[in-house]
Amino acid sequence: MRKSPTTSASSSRTGSDDRTGAVSSLYDVEPNNWRNAAKTAWDSFKRNPDYHITEKGQVGANGQVYDIEGAAASPLARKLKGRHLQMIAIGGSIGTGLFVGSGKALQQGGPASLLIAFSLIGSMLFCTVQALGEMAVLLPVAGSFSAYSTRFLDPAWGFAMGWNYAMQWLVVLPLEIVAAAITIKYWNSPVSSAVWVAIFLLLIISINLIGVRGYGEAEFVFSIIKVIAVIGFIILGIALNVGGGQNADYIGGRYWANPGAFNNGFKGLCSVFVIAAFAFAGTELVGLAAAETANPRKSLPTAVKQVFWRICLFYIVSLTLVGLLVPYTDPRLIGQSTSDAKASPFVIAIKNAGITGLDSVMNVVIMISVLSVGNSAVYGSSRTLAALAEQGQAPRWLGYIDRQGRPLKAIGVASAVGFLAFLAATNKDDVAFVWMQALSGLSSIFTWGSICLAHIRFRRAWRIQGHTLDELAFRSQAGVVGSWIGFIFNILVLCAQFWTGFSPVQPRYGKPIEGTAALVENFFQAYLAVPVVLLCYIGYKVMYRTSFMRCKDMDLKTGVRELNLGLLLQEEAAERASWPKWKKTYKFLC
Repeated sequence: MRKSPTTSASSSRTGSDDRTGAVSSLYDVEPNNWRNAAKTAWDSFKRNPDYHITEKGQVGANGQVYDIEGAAASPLARKLKGRHLQMIAIGGSIGTGLFVGSGKALQQGGPASLLIAFSLIGSMLFCTVQALGEMAVLLPVAGSFSAYSTRFLDPAWGFAMGWNYAMQWLVVLPLEIVAAAITIKYWNSPVSSAVWVAIFLLLIISINLIGVRGYGEAEFVFSIIKVIAVIGFIILGIALNVGGGQNADYIGGRYWANPGAFNNGFKGLCSVFVIAAFAFAGTELVGLAAAETANPRKSLPTAVKQVFWRICLFYIVSLTLVGLLVPYTDPRLIGQSTSDAKASPFVIAIKNAGITGLDSVMNVVIMISVLSVGNSAVYGSSRTLAALAEQGQAPRWLGYIDRQGRPLKAIGVASAVGFLAFLAATNKDDVAFVWMQALSGLSSIFTWGSICLAHIRFRRAWRIQGHTLDELAFRSQAGVVGSWIGFIFNILVLCAQFWTGFSPVQPRYGKPIEGTAALVENFFQAYLAVPVVLLCYIGYKVMYRTSFMRCKDMDLKTGVRELNLGLLLQEEAAERASWPKWKKTYKFLC
């Protein structure tokens, strides 16, 4: 059994001189003492002395698959601040899904389908993140998604969801680096793609080796750039639409009338749902980062609220303008691959306006977005792998966490998978991109659906075991109804993807999808994540004979972050009373 954080911290303070030397921080070293500095840096990579892996005998035992207390008291460094979490919530997952993938969505479904699908997925995700926020404030568990499924649903499903999420982010890293290398081709660079892959990979690995603070600061900067770019595009798009371009041509709703608002009817709409889900992937990282914030009670609810504004402003408004500025019949929307920056409707809208140089600026933003998502991929996959190891659902050596709070070996595995990105230097880069995207495409749908169902079961267990909602430090604004909406909608998206998988929307340009081989390939590209998840679930279920968790048997006490809720509410009320009216309005909305 692991030591409590208080005991461990005190024992570390009293006996650290003869055990760890001066390993507490790189900043405690004299500037000119290079030998001590090197020793300190080397020692920081050693295992955290207060960390212990869950005992092997606890694996798979009636839902007690992991040490809940240990997971809640994770040695992962809690160094993320409120501003980090807020920027992760606002711009953390804005990447190729929005800037490039929206082009494919526009081509397949038309501007109305684009708007409807992204609005519905966004509404579902708002409910999901609210549910996640409620559970994460009460139980800020590292690798929380699979932990909630294990605790409130079924240990076997928790195992499947943990590996589903880890695999999603493991694959996203090389996928995004390939996309970045393809984006460089926009400028017809003579430098080999392998060189760019090596540079991008080294940059992302270095950021994550700095630690969670490095990840937070990098995402803070990346997100600011993305947010400024999207706001700038919105202002520019409005000006272009009303005739502010070089030819002073008023566009208005011209492309909604001709070629039309919809393309390929209802099937076209269904085909856009998964593209929208891929674009929103990563929003749930707010919950994963909760375990590494100093005060999730204060910072997480604010970040969860800002997810709503990100959905409304950065997705809905920008895509409305994209649908007004670019017709779905534009052949450039297809591109050479699904990651081709030339196929970005944002870039096409700027080129159509005849503004010289601004398309290159937008491509730089797309490349930064791609690197940002790649950075999040290492963070998400390494934390999930470490949590799975801690829960006994992955090799124990993956749970290695060093003295700076980094899951070092898990970061190593994530980085090693990233070397698949060197496929970008071959003539199979497009094929590699498509299949990696197929593996990660539906993973988010499973994750979001599991979060909603876990919240439904958690609320039921909370009520059955005699608790009231007043005891919760943060309560989902959408409530259980919102979780039901989110869960049902995720099921509907899976059904829609199954339909468009075996009966695909035919491309307007290029080779049609015909013949048995092409249809089978298209189906697995659309639905590859499903058999992988089922294989993990059934295999673990058969091996450990786990049972579904009953509400009366769920442990709602262990691992709960202790908060004096009454005192906190009094302090917050006193703080709010001193705020001016503008700040009260801002805090209510954000």
